[in-house]
Amino acid sequence: MSTPAELYRNAIDLNRFSNGVAKRIARTYNDLILDAVDQLRGIDELSAPSKAARLRAILAQLKESLNGWAGSSTILAVEELQGLTLLQSEFVEEQLRKALPIELRNQIRSVQISPQFAQSVATVDPTALNVVSLSDDLQAAVTGAPTTFQLTAAQGTTITLPNGKVLEKSFRGLAESQADLFAKTVRNGLLTGESTDKLARRLKGRLRFGQPGSLRQMAQAGGEVTAVANHQVMAMVRTSINQVANASSQQVYEANQDVTKRYRYVATLDSRTSAICQALDGQEFDYGKGPVPPQHFNCRSTTVPLIDYKGLGIPPPKPGKRRSSDGLVPANQTYGQWLSNQSKAVKADVLGPEKVPYFNRLARKYGPTKAIRKFVSEDGSELTLDQLKRRYPSGKAS
Repeated sequence: MSTPAELYRNAIDLNRFSNGVAKRIARTYNDLILDAVDQLRGIDELSAPSKAARLRAILAQLKESLNGWAGSSTILAVEELQGLTLLQSEFVEEQLRKALPIELRNQIRSVQISPQFAQSVATVDPTALNVVSLSDDLQAAVTGAPTTFQLTAAQGTTITLPNGKVLEKSFRGLAESQADLFAKTVRNGLLTGESTDKLARRLKGRLRFGQPGSLRQMAQAGGEVTAVANHQVMAMVRTSINQVANASSQQVYEANQDVTKRYRYVATLDSRTSAICQALDGQEFDYGKGPVPPQHFNCRSTTVPLIDYKGLGIPPPKPGKRRSSDGLVPANQTYGQWLSNQSKAVKADVLGPEKVPYFNRLARKYGPTKAIRKFVSEDGSELTLDQLKRRYPSGKAS
């Protein structure tokens, strides 16, 4: 890619966006658990028949509330994913334009995003459908039909989480399993004579309403029915965001195969790089014929288009170099190395002013390449969709 600074900044921003979406969903879940725990207080003082009836009512209400949470979480995720799809496709179009001389930039094609794309990604189980989708640009190349470049709802139905489930089914499965876990934990505790105060601490940990901090910190403060669930929400949301971001990017690349015919798999920002991403990192593939992220839950890998300079009849960057926002840098230089050599202002723009000292400390301790990986993994900062739009006006890098 000819603009690595924008690419990696985008990857960091997507991670922060996923932090924000996941935290909103997890906080709503936590509040339901905290409310149910609070209702348990005083149950010991009731007579046996009243105690049993009260417990049944609490558990039934929690199950109903968590089922509603799963539905509302899906709606929220669809809304955020759809907005991200539009934004990411425009961002990638702009990056392709920047890779070309000014006189060729107008030939970059846009992709139309179906209003139902994210809805299909999140809610339509492909195993229940006989779906065969072919990207419109490739289909046009085969049939000679008029070229229309789209990311359709049908294509959305082919996208699932790495376990084969869609987001809606995953939220509902989590709601059901956690309602059952809550009920089992409470019943076993009461049967063994555990006090409700001790039971409450075990269920919720140190978590409280309006718990401050990042989602990771919220999970660390949680108990048996919040901590694991919070981590699962984080994994599902982050993976879904990676999916739609890469799907929209790939579709833009495929729509512009006169500019780019191949892509490179990049696993640079995965701080705990999996074996599969280690193997794929740096490999190049034809569009539609190679793997795309995510290959696993919490995957932060991405893809980079390879500009077909020869086919375009224009000279490529000098051998051993690649373009950067501040000129040419060595082709084998990592983003962490590049960023560590930038001014405080550039670091602040990418990482946030308050995060620069932390990155610098990591760079001194681990070296810049490992530092950026650790930073992305541990960064709990959040960005909303509106903040992303302001960061990339009209979908373009600022």
